[in-house]
Amino acid sequence: MALDTLLSRKAGVLAVIAAAGLTLTSIPSAARAEGVAQGRRAEAVRGTVADRLQDRTGAELAGAGAPALPAGVSARAWTVTDLRTGDVLAAKNAHQRLAPASTLKTLFAVTVLPKFRAQAVHKVAPKELAGIGPGSSLVGIQENRSYRVADLWRGVFLRSGNDAVRVLASMNGGWTATAREMQARARQLGARDTTVKSPDGYDSPGQVSSAYDLSVFGRTGLANADFAKYCATASARFPSSGSPAFGIRNTNRLLTGANGMRRYSGILGVKNGYTSNAGNTLVAAAERGGHRLLVTVLNPQSGASNAVYNEAASLLDWGFGAVGRTRPVGSLVAGAAAPGGRAAGPTADGAGGGDGGRTAGARPVAAQVSRQPGRWSETTLWAVAGGFAVALAAGAVFGWRMYVRGRQTPGDGR
Repeated sequence: MALDTLLSRKAGVLAVIAAAGLTLTSIPSAARAEGVAQGRRAEAVRGTVADRLQDRTGAELAGAGAPALPAGVSARAWTVTDLRTGDVLAAKNAHQRLAPASTLKTLFAVTVLPKFRAQAVHKVAPKELAGIGPGSSLVGIQENRSYRVADLWRGVFLRSGNDAVRVLASMNGGWTATAREMQARARQLGARDTTVKSPDGYDSPGQVSSAYDLSVFGRTGLANADFAKYCATASARFPSSGSPAFGIRNTNRLLTGANGMRRYSGILGVKNGYTSNAGNTLVAAAERGGHRLLVTVLNPQSGASNAVYNEAASLLDWGFGAVGRTRPVGSLVAGAAAPGGRAAGPTADGAGGGDGGRTAGARPVAAQVSRQPGRWSETTLWAVAGGFAVALAAGAVFGWRMYVRGRQTPGDGR
């Protein structure tokens, strides 16, 4: 009987050890499975656009009948996107992280514009104009003067006024808070190449975006009627204290036809920029033949006058000739809204794109991806910990019962 008792006690201990071992053995498998799944989801977001070398022909991208990509596009990165579907028709270095200059104001507008009524009036305090970087473009906002919100936004879109951005950011809770909110909005939209340091796009250490992300911001912005109106405005009157309002003109030369450029036929506007670090940058949209396209062009290297505008125009021309005749090289993620307020639907590889009407209310792909792909998610850790606790408890109960049975044998005198 002593032997039976000993065996029963050993069986109980072994049951506890076995339960714990079984649970612990499952942890690496769960971690590996979660890591692989998150890695694939991250790749779906980061790899939605395949880079295409500039000298590849449309035929190589699409098959017979597609036009050749334009020669002489010297930009470090660019994309051509179908606005309706979110399909990227062609791209070069789409995810290369570069300084965005004032094209980052598209994200600023996407983040802040919906918060304030256009006819609301705000009086500018002197502190709201503090900190504007040297050499910044300005619309001419004056201290202690009241402006309508619509005037401030015209200052942002037409004159790329960093003073207007400062005032609107102050209304939004401050410069730093606005930068954080823009960063969060970018992630919500699936734009993972962007780091916001200065909401106006002014050169700041570590501030970057990409042709892909800026395309997401431009497309999302155009889904907002006010954004679309402001970015398409070629000229306006801006209020001034003690004198009549003065005229301001949009700095986007594809929209105005200024400085040796022709107004691009069907132009819908959006936003241009320049800093010494970023070079010339441009997000431009146009409509032709029932199709709407958006191009993003970053930092042309040719040194030619108006290079960013001419290269954007040539890519728009190519896109209008290629739409319907070329297979997309990728798509914008599901978080980016299509014009009209619809969300872009997911593609077969889990990235966004397609007709926005197909998957109304679809959850953005980016929302499903851990910030650190391959690491356990919070949900996974709780699930593993819960499973371990249950298995351990069950093993302990079983082991205790075996132990008690061993002590209650006749040889124990009970």
